Amino acid sequence: MACASDDGDEGAAQEDGGTDAPTPRDDAGAYDAEVPDAPPSRDAAWFDGGPRPVVCDASSSCATSLVTTLGANATDRGEGFCALLDDGTAACWGANRGGQLGRGDDAGALDSAIPARVVGVSNATQLDHTCARDASGGVSCWGTGPFLRNDAGVETTERTAVQLPLPPVRRVAVGAEVACAVVDDGVLCWGRNTNGQLAAPEVIPLSTALLPRRIDLPSGASVRDVVVGRAAFVLRDDGVTVSWGANPPLARVSSLFPDPNPVPIALRGISSLDVTSDSACATAGGTAYCWGAMIPKTGEAINANTPRIDRALPAPVVTPEPVVQIATTRTLTSTELGETIIEPQRWCAVGASGAVYCWGHNTSGQAGDGTKQYAFEAVAVRGLPGPAAQVKATPSATCALLTSGKVYCWGANFYGQLGNGKFKVPSLVPQEVVLP
Repeated sequence: MACASDDGDEGAAQEDGGTDAPTPRDDAGAYDAEVPDAPPSRDAAWFDGGPRPVVCDASSSCATSLVTTLGANATDRGEGFCALLDDGTAACWGANRGGQLGRGDDAGALDSAIPARVVGVSNATQLDHTCARDASGGVSCWGTGPFLRNDAGVETTERTAVQLPLPPVRRVAVGAEVACAVVDDGVLCWGRNTNGQLAAPEVIPLSTALLPRRIDLPSGASVRDVVVGRAAFVLRDDGVTVSWGANPPLARVSSLFPDPNPVPIALRGISSLDVTSDSACATAGGTAYCWGAMIPKTGEAINANTPRIDRALPAPVVTPEPVVQIATTRTLTSTELGETIIEPQRWCAVGASGAVYCWGHNTSGQAGDGTKQYAFEAVAVRGLPGPAAQVKATPSATCALLTSGKVYCWGANFYGQLGNGKFKVPSLVPQEVVLP
């Protein structure tokens, strides 16, 4: 298999994150012991399918939500994270090639291992990648994306958060080429029609850039959320989820590629959903489901000729206990010195107990089990000092938001993804992020 780690051989020699990094707690293993030996019943009365709440301590910085940043283009790895802080600001760290850290023009494109607040974001109540919704329903975005800065919804790079000309929104979701927002009377989407997310190709040619337009959704309950990748998903209050766009990952069988028609999928009661360019995963009733395109890891080397598996319908994932939230990444393909390098996908999930599990690609220790071996099944992350409310994954790093409001990260750190102030020093064990 031809794969590369961002940090070369540093991970094995410097897994402690450096002498100036926050020291892992000596009693961290005490929380590891809370991982159940036998999975509780998925019908257990105590399990409601939702994540644990975050309870902030006024004496320290506290995050209430965690997201990944988007890459500046299709070849950008997108190795960065942002946290919504309890004071309504947002702090980001990691890669900054496309202005994903939101630190202003003077900061340039320098990556950073030190989290800092995004310039121009305040009173925020929701984050999605590099867009924030504020308490009044306004939307501000930074980084690279379809940010409505000219006469059409084409991508621009903004190193300071800019206000989007939208009516008040209830939720916002942003992808590389398309963004959507839930408004009082439906869903608006804008950007490029590359995957038919804005209109049928016979009506509006693919790749045409469009300003916000209302999506013609099938009748039903009110929309509670929207999630955008190459396909778009609308989650309704009655548990129904509607999808359209790229195929895969529609989560339904369709003869159209892409399919511009919003149609309900079979999986109901979704509590969390993560969509990448070629696949997606969700949790429903304590079970994790994944679907879309993937390159399987077997005993043979992965190369450009390795066949891809396209799974149209959601398939359940075996996990040690019921799960409340899941995160996934896309398959990365690049060329170095004429050799095709393929990094398979990876996945992480938060269990009902608050334990974090990861599986898949692990050459930088991003699975969190203290090894760099591919994880063929979900392995428990070791070293977290408390239960998690949320987990997010980039191709080579992982971060978890604990119920205490603290954030811990592990894996590669070439771009400063660990947020612990130690640039390019990787870690096989979770490191505390130095929130501002």
